[in-house]
Amino acid sequence: MPETLTPDQIALYREQGYLVLENQIPDAWLTRIHREIARFEDEARGMTASNDRLDLEDSHTPEAPRLRRIKLPHQISDVMRDLMYSDHILAPARDLIGPNLRLHTTKLNMKSAGYGAAVEWHQDYAFYPHTNDDILAIGVLIDDMAAENGPLMVYPGSHTGPVYDHHVDGVFAGAMIPEENGLAPQDAVQLTGPAGAISIHHGRIVHGSALNTSDRARRILFYEMMAADAFPIMGSMTKWDGIEDYNSRMLCGEPTLNPRLKDIPVRIPQPQPDVPISIYEIQKGLRKRSFDTID
Repeated sequence: MPETLTPDQIALYREQGYLVLENQIPDAWLTRIHREIARFEDEARGMTASNDRLDLEDSHTPEAPRLRRIKLPHQISDVMRDLMYSDHILAPARDLIGPNLRLHTTKLNMKSAGYGAAVEWHQDYAFYPHTNDDILAIGVLIDDMAAENGPLMVYPGSHTGPVYDHHVDGVFAGAMIPEENGLAPQDAVQLTGPAGAISIHHGRIVHGSALNTSDRARRILFYEMMAADAFPIMGSMTKWDGIEDYNSRMLCGEPTLNPRLKDIPVRIPQPQPDVPISIYEIQKGLRKRSFDTID
């Protein structure tokens, strides 16, 4: 595994806003992650509602558990926390946004076979605007990912365009309709690859994913991070409990109290809907959807 990205890979990310790197996560790590997922699936048995650890599919029942997301896995899994601090994850991030990196959040989206929930088109930056956009998400492909699995899809180059309106009737709904904003559906690219690959996408790129209609799971572990000099803009969804808590999120390098300001578009994700803080619940406020849902 190369420790650094090539100049061509860095140039491609700057231009297109995404990368897919194969053979990035060794099989031993994937085996450990599979065991952790099985542990959380067992925990979901008997649950009647989502909690602060596990997000359940709308079709979940205690007798037939269906897990939609493992929340903040770095806090409840030593395996996923250790991987986050490894160079399998941090080396490419340092090449793209510098040596000083701060964690925003983590999540493991499950997309189980036959019913894994879709995520409507959106920009991460619309959820948490910062003083600059050296913000990215690294997705670890835990399973082989093909077109029928509901892979992550992106609009190449959209990270250099506007921050689109993600509101419905003046309330933040966490999604936008590409065709209504000048983006052609045929221009979207699927980020497919074998288990052990990683995807990297820019915080401003428009992305989403359809239902998993296959007979195979499509699970992806996301680590979202930013340069240490990117500070949240007041009014965003970012939560923090003082500077000590914020600095405890440093993944590598040194923190700073000097935000770097970049002349980029900003939209504030307010007012928030009165629902749990989950992209799946927030996006239920949409009147129109791009992807099918499971009834």
